[in-house]
Amino acid sequence: MDAHMEELRRLSGRPGQTRRARDIMHPGTECVGENDSIATAAQKMRDLGVGSLPICGTDDRLHGMITDRDIAVRCIAEGGNPREVTARDLAQERLFWVEASADVSEVLRVMENHQVKRLPVIENRRLVGIISESDLARNLDDHRLAEFVERVYATS
Repeated sequence: MDAHMEELRRLSGRPGQTRRARDIMHPGTECVGENDSIATAAQKMRDLGVGSLPICGTDDRLHGMITDRDIAVRCIAEGGNPREVTARDLAQERLFWVEASADVSEVLRVMENHQVKRLPVIENRRLVGIISESDLARNLDDHRLAEFVERVYATS
């Protein structure tokens, strides 16, 4: 455990402190509205150059996530009309997130245990960012990144 904590301190660049989710997340994440069509979600993904979007409700809170794969497999391949199917209709059933104050080891634990590649970051019950694989690649050493990839992409 001491070696793991030392690695996190080294990665933080701040002696005696560990990095937090807020330190490695991509801030300013845009949402798609829960009542927006899948076509709108797909256009937003294209415009932002991303493969997933958080789904936010009228209460400005996180209600789910949707991926480009959800659109292709669960809407288009099933014969759904992307102009009629809403983001809420395709929201992934289980949603995982971390608090902005969570340390990097907690971020990795959640992502690895649930095999998710993108993790919303919440602060004061509001979405403040997302942590993706590219954020991890910029913030982890090669060994720890390889462990993450093995655990998330491993077939059960």
